[in-house]
Amino acid sequence: MSYPIAATSSPGRASTSVRTVAMASFIGTAIEWYDFFLYGIASAVVFSKLFFPNYDPTVGTLISFATFAVGYLARPFGGAFFGHIGDRVGRKSVLVATLLIMGVATTLVGVLPTYEKIGIWAPIALLVLRLAQGIAVGGEWGGAVLMAVEHAPPGKRGLYGSAAHMGAPAGLILSTGTFSAFALLPHDAFMEWGWRIPFLLSILLLGVGLFIRLKITESPAFEKMKATGGPARQPVMEVLRHPGNIIRVALLRCIDGVGSSTYSFFGATYAVGHLGFSTSTSVMGNVIGGAVGLISVPLAARLSDRFGRRRVYMAYVAFAIAIVFPAIWLINTGIPAMFWLAMALGLGIANYGQYGSVSAYFAELFDTKVRYSGASIGYQLGGAVFNGTAPLIATGLMAWAGALWPIGVFIALAGIVSLVTASLTPETYKKDLTAQRGVERGRR
Repeated sequence: MSYPIAATSSPGRASTSVRTVAMASFIGTAIEWYDFFLYGIASAVVFSKLFFPNYDPTVGTLISFATFAVGYLARPFGGAFFGHIGDRVGRKSVLVATLLIMGVATTLVGVLPTYEKIGIWAPIALLVLRLAQGIAVGGEWGGAVLMAVEHAPPGKRGLYGSAAHMGAPAGLILSTGTFSAFALLPHDAFMEWGWRIPFLLSILLLGVGLFIRLKITESPAFEKMKATGGPARQPVMEVLRHPGNIIRVALLRCIDGVGSSTYSFFGATYAVGHLGFSTSTSVMGNVIGGAVGLISVPLAARLSDRFGRRRVYMAYVAFAIAIVFPAIWLINTGIPAMFWLAMALGLGIANYGQYGSVSAYFAELFDTKVRYSGASIGYQLGGAVFNGTAPLIATGLMAWAGALWPIGVFIALAGIVSLVTASLTPETYKKDLTAQRGVERGRR
């Protein structure tokens, strides 16, 4: 992956800094999403059996997805807590702290005793570690995007911001690829110890991520803000007094939250439980969707730099709505290749295209003094409400109807919510990031 080198007031240093920040955003975010997605995949395949064994399969899956949802519910708190630190102290320190928390929590999942060994304490410990993951991701996203966006020249903020969003499909590929490789073990070996190895590998990735993130320089926009007016005393409270853009960001995430979690996590469960696919065949759909996403994210970001954030975002949302029922038809053929095609369309193009088009959009809606807090809270609030609950709702709809069509309606309605919100959200791609006073009030 390569990014163009941006010229700034200090060409030699800034050129290296921009390139390093883009790579640090990508690699660090990929590692954090590896950890976060790994839990979601294991929720669908392993945790319902090893940590919630006293329930029938459907109830066990629902409870397992409920612990998955807890990670999303914790994310707004992480966004607020680390947003405050990021706006007061700086972006870089938060990026290091959140990566450390995520890596340690994920590694501990890999050594956690099961229900058979310690009873009710097993799911409780799993829940606590999931909370830690959610808090870490809640703080990480804002810093990764802001560091890239605030280092970038105005005409390429979308492209540079997409480095962080490219970490999501990369993390999905890495987590599902690693998990599916160990799923090829004999079933008993996989359920006894094989599923733990992908979690334990997180400690190695943590070392790589910390090495890279410790090398980056602080955001120029943050440094300028400190030198001219100083940080806000209470950035979270300041941005919450005018919550218009926080609400907009959360609602813009409706379709990507519902779509990504439904395709990625419910889709994996459905493929194994209803279509009879092997675990490795099922999760291969996520690998393919993530691979397509590595192309979709920077493409959508570059288009948003040229044609505007809102216009490109709305085009991808419209596509997401249009392909819902064709994707359901492809899934219901029961043919692995058709299932993979559905994942490529719904997850790889529609969902990750939305990610790319909002890479810089959410950051540009807020003033520098409250940008970390505002963007993080809005983004993570949307994740908690939509990403975290979608697998639960999809599983419930499937149990009610015995068919996928209500889930298609669910995704389409989420798309309509996001389209309406986009029509009421200001365009930002030509705004000066150091002169956006009032944008967070939604007055533009």
